[in-house]
Amino acid sequence: MDQEVRLFGGPAQASMSAAAAAAERERYENMAEIFSILIVTDALEKAYIRDAVPPNEYTPACTKLIAQFKAARDLGTVSDIEAFMKEYKLSCPAAIKRLLEIGVPATVEHAIAETGTQKQHVKTVADITTAFITLMDSIKLNMVAMDQLHPLLSEIIQLLNKVPSLPADFEEHKTKLKNWLITLHKMKASDGLTDDQSRQLLFELESANQAFHNALGN
Repeated sequence: MDQEVRLFGGPAQASMSAAAAAAERERYENMAEIFSILIVTDALEKAYIRDAVPPNEYTPACTKLIAQFKAARDLGTVSDIEAFMKEYKLSCPAAIKRLLEIGVPATVEHAIAETGTQKQHVKTVADITTAFITLMDSIKLNMVAMDQLHPLLSEIIQLLNKVPSLPADFEEHKTKLKNWLITLHKMKASDGLTDDQSRQLLFELESANQAFHNALGN
């Protein structure tokens, strides 16, 4: 009888053990991914500071790493990144600033302008106008989750950085938009803005859009 019980329980226990092993393996794979992203991001930031990587290569590489980090962190395997780094003796201050505190590439944070032809300038202005409208419409339609707003707002800031002729007082608008980007970056992908936050962001987008077009007319 005892043997029959053991035989009956055997496959179920084996299945549970296999599932636990698979979950544990996935946890370690995710931890390894976060570890790798931190190391690579820190190296990229230092290379950019030394001018070893040009802005046109740095920006897409950094943007990809930020997105990968966000996706890996949202899995919830590592709840405290700084504690994780301490446990595994990681020292990546540049990565911490870029991935946890800022959430956008240095070229976006510090507005590295790109020069181009008049035709490119006209296209950039049109793209900026479209990007503003798209984001404002998204908010009006209550599409206010982090993963809905972050890429749209990031695109606006990157496009604005391509226009070197904007007046100094427009920097205030860009700073407000960057602060919103940092706010969104610290949220989970599924988190959304409150009604008050949505109204405030919409107001600041409308103000920035109007100021942008006023600057073009001067």
